Amino acid sequence: MKLSALLGRFPEPADVMALASRIQSHERLRDSRLLRVYFYDAPPMSGTKAHPLSGKPYRFDAHRIRELNQSLQDGLAHSADVAVRRGEIVFQGWRLRDRSLKEIRQSPRLLTPEDLAPHIEQKGVDLRIGLDVAWLAIKRIVHTIVLVTGDSDFVPAMKFARREGLRVYLDTMGHGVRPGLVEHADFVLDSSRMWTREQKGGG
Repeated sequence: MKLSALLGRFPEPADVMALASRIQSHERLRDSRLLRVYFYDAPPMSGTKAHPLSGKPYRFDAHRIRELNQSLQDGLAHSADVAVRRGEIVFQGWRLRDRSLKEIRQSPRLLTPEDLAPHIEQKGVDLRIGLDVAWLAIKRIVHTIVLVTGDSDFVPAMKFARREGLRVYLDTMGHGVRPGLVEHADFVLDSSRMWTREQKGGG
């Protein structure tokens, strides 16, 4: 998560709302009124799975990151003018950790249980984003949409919104994006620069 990198820690609901305020303070948006913040994620994995090497139960609930993620989603869901859209989380088996792969390439050895990590994928999040963008555009509820993403999968939704007459702004948060994503945005901003200026006391 890009926000985690800027903060140096896992974000809290207040951090997400502060980011939204920073975006809204941009000179192109200062005269706009916020409808709501849409936050998209999937609920963290829960339950247990048997580890394929050790045979011991792997407890997803025991990991601190799960608790932090759940707290973030629940906190935002109870915040004013915020809509949390949750997709689904799917367990896809086990994968070799990148660090372990590098080590084994350099010096072949037998696998250990620590070399494997759960392979978990989010499902339905992109679809929910596309549906919300389409709904806002068709109903003419807003004039401008700000997408905070670096995912070029949203280009069709951006094109649709623009054809319906909406302005589509893109916030990359300093993330490198494909040219097609920039091409279909009316304006590109980088809230990470605003964040950096505030951290340095530049306002």
